[in-house]
Amino acid sequence: MGRSAITDQIYSYAMILLIHLIKQKAEQRSTRSWEVAIRNAVHYIQRKNKRRKSGGYYLSVDELQEILNKAYISALDYAALKACEGRHEAEELAAMVDRSELFNQALTLIEAIEETVG
Repeated sequence: MGRSAITDQIYSYAMILLIHLIKQKAEQRSTRSWEVAIRNAVHYIQRKNKRRKSGGYYLSVDELQEILNKAYISALDYAALKACEGRHEAEELAAMVDRSELFNQALTLIEAIEETVG
């Protein structure tokens, strides 16, 4: 699988991760299904990012941050449909969450799992 395909898959999992983190922040609660979805998304990001034969990773932390940035708007739109019973538009939901805190949390989760994958 080429780097572009791997990057696309990581983007998809990053969106899932962000959707559930946004819902947690906006609703100030969590559910078991959200927590499982977060763990699975983080696991798959790390699994896809890990180079099997040569070791190391396809994407650096900066590149992962860039993917999170790109996925954020789409994740926000989708989370707006699901969080708080869909009462808020994406812009309102964005005001309810701290974007940089959200990204820090996502990267922290990815890096914590990275230790168990590597």
